[in-house]
Amino acid sequence: MIILKKLLIILVIVMICAAIYILGNAGKNDQQSALLDEDAFLLIAHRGASAIAPEHTLASYQLAMDMGADFIEIDLQMTKDGVLVALHDDTMDRTTDGSGKVAEMDLADIKKLDAGAWFNAEKPDRAKDEYVGIQVPTLEEIFTAFGDSANYYIETKQPAESEEMEEKLLELLDQFELLDESLSKGKVIIQSFSSESLKTIHELADDIPLIQLIDDSEQVIPSPETFELYREYAVGIGVSHREADEAYIAAAREAGLLVHPFVVDKLAVGKKLKSRGATGIFTNDIEAVSSLK
Repeated sequence: MIILKKLLIILVIVMICAAIYILGNAGKNDQQSALLDEDAFLLIAHRGASAIAPEHTLASYQLAMDMGADFIEIDLQMTKDGVLVALHDDTMDRTTDGSGKVAEMDLADIKKLDAGAWFNAEKPDRAKDEYVGIQVPTLEEIFTAFGDSANYYIETKQPAESEEMEEKLLELLDQFELLDESLSKGKVIIQSFSSESLKTIHELADDIPLIQLIDDSEQVIPSPETFELYREYAVGIGVSHREADEAYIAAAREAGLLVHPFVVDKLAVGKKLKSRGATGIFTNDIEAVSSLK
């Protein structure tokens, strides 16, 4: 009888632990699923917390996560030796102490450059000693640092000049199990101005949410037919907040597309876009717009 009671107690404990585990994972999955909900409003940290720390650095991404960003946004460039690095420009000139095209430099040479001192000089009120000597991170280093604790909003830059950029990106996502079925849609979003790049990704992995970026120069509302073409491979669009008036956003939403305007650093502008039906914004300054959540 005593043995039976002990077995029953152990069984109850196991069942309680299992229930806690299942409910915890369900809550996590619900939260991830909500990232693509049409009623959600996302704060996407543009190049990390780039108003507060050197853009596209581990420090910038960490700060954005600490401040509650829904996503860290990562621009991808490819080095001469085929490594994906986080950098907006196709040259090193603006955000490092070096110069030259990324595509013409090996990773080893890029790693010798200082990617933080420029920020201290440009924004002395935000300067920190630890930013001096900070490096340009590879995408692999970013995934190693944050794993599945972060949500990633990744842009393919210059994909037409970067052979197999999409394949290399997908390989890394797979290597770090960021495409695992246990992770709900929304853990990784990929964006590009290149529809060809997005279509390539869609053909290789059609379950990854894609965002079609629209150039600032395209000032007219795309036709319903154009929106429908986007909808064949993308879940949404990214458009300059200056073009995203009420009619523009309404037309995109009518077509079933999410709308993420860029780049919004003023709370009043963010409020206006949210009231018009935008489903999120890219921002350099998470602090300034955090109350939109």
